[in-house]
Amino acid sequence: MSFIRPILAVAIALAIGSAHAADPLLEQFNTLKAQQPRLQARDAARQLKVSEAELLATGIGSTVVRLSDASDAPREIMRRALDLGRVMALTRNENGVIETTGVATRLPKEAETASRDESEREARNLNIAGGYLGGPIDLRFQFAQWKHAFAVTAPGRDGAVTRSLQFFDANGNAVHKLYLRNEAGVAVFDKLAADFRHPRQDAPLGVTPAAPKAPSKADSAVDLAEFQLAWKEMTDVHQFNRIVAEFGLTREQALRLAPAGMVQKVTPQAVRKLLEDAARQQVGIMAFLGNGALIQIYSGKVNKVMAAEGWFNVLDPDVNLHLRETAFRSGYVVRRANVTSIEFFDDQGDLVVTFFGVRERGKPQPQSWLDLAAGLPKA
Repeated sequence: MSFIRPILAVAIALAIGSAHAADPLLEQFNTLKAQQPRLQARDAARQLKVSEAELLATGIGSTVVRLSDASDAPREIMRRALDLGRVMALTRNENGVIETTGVATRLPKEAETASRDESEREARNLNIAGGYLGGPIDLRFQFAQWKHAFAVTAPGRDGAVTRSLQFFDANGNAVHKLYLRNEAGVAVFDKLAADFRHPRQDAPLGVTPAAPKAPSKADSAVDLAEFQLAWKEMTDVHQFNRIVAEFGLTREQALRLAPAGMVQKVTPQAVRKLLEDAARQQVGIMAFLGNGALIQIYSGKVNKVMAAEGWFNVLDPDVNLHLRETAFRSGYVVRRANVTSIEFFDDQGDLVVTFFGVRERGKPQPQSWLDLAAGLPKA
């Protein structure tokens, strides 16, 4: 499982530079890594009671370059990253990780700028960064949540140098990581890091603590009839988020309050059967995994699936999907606007991953996908 490999680039800084040796956080991380060499950066940060961004920043001056924190920098960095060529894109939330390898699709200029008015074009440019729609690296951005960026260059386990762009939100949580997977892109990476280099490498990050999770609205306070009517009137699945926000609901609450026949609850363990059946029957799937700042999408067939250390995994050459199924609390087969999806939530009520069937635009869902969804174990 590639995300479990000890690729924490900041660890290399432990042996570099006397200025870093006196950093108490770096010393604590050094001790922790010696005790738990396979520890992931996210889990190491949690144990040390800091954010992952702060932990990565201990490598500034050796393996890490802090990049610009200007409001438009993340979009422009990702736009420039389209020139890197073959990359591995990694997106995760607390209980899911998706990694896809390939070359991102660049949007034709006329498609990027086409819109009905200037404000719409501005919003479109903000969210697409010039590409990443469809293709192997398929991303949906919410750049307002991107706050900290770094370029990381460090030796990997096999001695080869790894280069990555790593992005974090205001709380220091990882938003997205982009790893270079070709030698031809090295010069592009180095120039990008130089062009966006933060003028004050030692400036405090200003990481802010996460706000407490807002309590959900009481079911009794929901205008149930109007909500269910809005659900039935959906003509596109993309309208769902707006409806959920309009009625002040959490996503899982909306599924619980859905009109009769629109939602079937399944067991949390159904995610394993879904992926096993999809692999065995070669049913094309779409997996959506995000974290509030970015959604990464994989579309295609899966082949090698297996369980390991509390995670259920897809381990194919160009896509890895890792789901901490031990933290899953609930699953739902959902029908909206005549489209069937399957959603899984963790023990905090947060959405981990959503699956759709692959289908051609304007054509009905494949019966194989509908059969797969119908065959999942009911809760």
